[in-house]
Amino acid sequence: MTGWNPYFCDFSPIFSPLKPVARFIRQYNRWPAYHDIENLQRKAGVHITAGPGLPVRFVPPGTTSGDDLQQYYEARIYLTGEVSTRPESWHDLFNALVWMTFPHTKAALNRIHYHALTAMMPEKKDRRGSLRDAATLFDESGVVVLSSQPLLIESLRRHEWKTVFWQQRNAVLSSMRFIVFGHALFEKALNPYTGMTGKGVFFQIEENFLRQPLTEQLKMIDRWLADFVMRRLTCNADMSPIPVLGYPGWSKDNMAEGYYDNRQYFRPLTRKKQNRPGRDWRSDDAGCR
Repeated sequence: MTGWNPYFCDFSPIFSPLKPVARFIRQYNRWPAYHDIENLQRKAGVHITAGPGLPVRFVPPGTTSGDDLQQYYEARIYLTGEVSTRPESWHDLFNALVWMTFPHTKAALNRIHYHALTAMMPEKKDRRGSLRDAATLFDESGVVVLSSQPLLIESLRRHEWKTVFWQQRNAVLSSMRFIVFGHALFEKALNPYTGMTGKGVFFQIEENFLRQPLTEQLKMIDRWLADFVMRRLTCNADMSPIPVLGYPGWSKDNMAEGYYDNRQYFRPLTRKKQNRPGRDWRSDDAGCR
């Protein structure tokens, strides 16, 4: 899908995290303009800041009148609060919606980019480095995996996809959730295809967390994620590949057992990765153990 459709959140459960904010978009029978996005923030009651507390605004692309550093996308956000946003772009609209849904995490990722960029100025300003690569990858394709059953998390780490998604299907539906964060992944979900893969981080939660309202869950996840990216994210290897369409109900095809026999999508763990020490993170918040 390329044209505008205000009911995109109804296409798939993948879009569930965006529903609390995106429900205000239904009134638009055309692509939201910049003032519409500002109105969306007000209606959703969202206050977003970047850098040293600057209010985030979504503005047209183009050069700024500031110094050379502001010509960099991430630096411009940090220094001015201005997020360059292309008109009639699903990719950039989803980016704005993620800012409104996970404001602390987006600000943390932006902070990582800015400080890494300034540390390399001026002679290495075009060199990204492993930290910025990881921040970009999660920003574009991140998935949060929540589960009250640690064995399910460990099975996903070992790429035991069929065991988790098919043999443990009922346990997954009752005790595990995938929450998409990456705005590029949301864009892909408009036209889902076998091969869609996210980069996941895992959180072990208490069972009652999954019974809380979605808006409360998202607030907590935002806090945990912001802490994770600031304290634990160092490189791409800190995240795990997640074949997101394997989650029960996220594809009509995964209602058949044979769907999980596609080893091009549900790839086994290689020996090299099996030997690599695993990384884990658990929230210090009372909601996690």
